[in-house]
Amino acid sequence: MSAMAKISKEKKRIAGYTLSFILLAVVAVWVSSRWKVWFDNPSEDEYVTSAVPSRILLTFGDSDGMTSRNISWICDSVVTSAFVELVDLCNSDSVTYPADGEVFESRGGKSAFYVCRLRHLAAGHSYKYRVNSNNTYSQWYQFETQNEDDKNVSFLYVGDVQDTISGIANSLLVNAFNHHKDAKFLVCGGDLTERPIDSYWKETAATLDSLGQAMPVLTVTGNHDYLKDVICKLERRFSLVHSYFLDSMQGENQVFTMKYGDTQFFLLDSNREVFYLAAQRQWLDEQLNASNAKWKIVIVHHPLYSIKGKSNNLIQKWMFDDLIHKYDVDLVLQGHEHAYARMTNHNSDSNEGHADATTPVYTVSHCSPKNYRIEFDDTFDKFGSGSRYYQKVCTHGDSLIITAYDAHTNEVYDSLLIVNYQGIKSIADYGKTIAEKVFFEPDEGSMKDKEFAERINEYKKNHPERFR
Repeated sequence: MSAMAKISKEKKRIAGYTLSFILLAVVAVWVSSRWKVWFDNPSEDEYVTSAVPSRILLTFGDSDGMTSRNISWICDSVVTSAFVELVDLCNSDSVTYPADGEVFESRGGKSAFYVCRLRHLAAGHSYKYRVNSNNTYSQWYQFETQNEDDKNVSFLYVGDVQDTISGIANSLLVNAFNHHKDAKFLVCGGDLTERPIDSYWKETAATLDSLGQAMPVLTVTGNHDYLKDVICKLERRFSLVHSYFLDSMQGENQVFTMKYGDTQFFLLDSNREVFYLAAQRQWLDEQLNASNAKWKIVIVHHPLYSIKGKSNNLIQKWMFDDLIHKYDVDLVLQGHEHAYARMTNHNSDSNEGHADATTPVYTVSHCSPKNYRIEFDDTFDKFGSGSRYYQKVCTHGDSLIITAYDAHTNEVYDSLLIVNYQGIKSIADYGKTIAEKVFFEPDEGSMKDKEFAERINEYKKNHPERFR
């Protein structure tokens, strides 16, 4: 080999090393910038659990949402004999139900968790109950079951809550239920708790105070419910609180299905790695295939159609969306991306030559103090930004009505009617006549905020009909 050839070969080798070093440096900088997002878990301060029963929560029990309930609570740090005293107010019968106890130890302390399972409750009855552990009673609470011949459903839905310590979520939710006294329970799209540490679990209990003891609370897992790691970890206390998962988990998958009247709910855990999602896909396929419910509602944390960018949540979309279409799911309730959005499917085979709106309907919502920058994709029918939201979902015979409200004012923000007449579905979009509200206060030092403010202005310019 000539001297020139050797020099040329050496230059190529050095160039290859240099390029590899630059690529490694870029990857290292990128990983460093994302390290906290991927792996940083906030520390948990030491805590001591009260010797008096607290954080009492009423949830659904099994797949019969009409007549099954679970009651969970914590008390002290050792398991003692525990029970629920239940009184049927329609006939004054009093029954004592035993509770299962389990000690969970976290990074900051340990608590004794209790779960009591109530089954075969009488339809259309009012009950009062109190819990007992450590030889100490709680105060009395009261709940009702729905009449057996009433197949309709009425509930409120919120996306992420994850309130700050001493936040205002409780006042917003109490106010919402005061405006909708026919709503029978609360559904959450995950991230009900800001982080899996005791101080935030305490805040979640405060958020649900006076509500979560009187009506069932149903939630899916959100990414903030998990401890971050290479393989994310969900602490067992999540299931001990939201106790319907204890009997419904498929392996390590937090999944649950429940029939309530003519409606069936399907809860998924979209936070998991792909091999877990594949197992959930099989479960969802089996459950939807076996369902004879008139109305089908899927609840999942990550939006299958992201409003933060088309490349987001693609794995979740690939895993679940074709099943949602195959089995004619009516409504997909989602959270995670802190804004409001609603998208309807469209039938391109319309006789009038244009695409008619049809099911499934996808909604994204949140009731958190944090607001995210979003993209404004024209495939969505409606957006909202800068506030908190909740939705009321009602079925009545052949109709399902979804109405979104601004949580601060209780003003109607969006409304949609789905009609299912003899298996033929149609949609009436009443939200088109309601002006959109997209607010954002950019941080002057943030280039991303400035770019988002520009996107908002461009969006308003291109869609004046949405703002009126």
